[in-house]
Amino acid sequence: MAVLKFNKSQPEKVREGLERRIIYGSNLMTVLIDFADGPWDKPEPPHRHTHEQTSYVAEGEIIFFCEGEPDQHLKTGDMFFVPSGKMHTVQLLTEKVRLVDSFNPVREDFLK
Repeated sequence: MAVLKFNKSQPEKVREGLERRIIYGSNLMTVLIDFADGPWDKPEPPHRHTHEQTSYVAEGEIIFFCEGEPDQHLKTGDMFFVPSGKMHTVQLLTEKVRLVDSFNPVREDFLK
């Protein structure tokens, strides 16, 4: 069984204001993402990937944008789903946002 203890793990600094911690198996990946550079005037550039994605808003508020869907204002406790291949992005509405993302299959591009 794989275990990641928050207090004993070092986050990966993706960029200034964005850190992540990752745990994964052969078919599923969960990523804890901490943003500390909000709020943003505009969303990040949209992107797409072949992975299915679910996300849980553990802290903060965002606007979630997904191709073909109405924009959604999401708060702590809300969740969203991104089908494979759909353009999507977020915009932070609060200074800090924590997302818990799950991907199937594993995002090989996130692994070193």
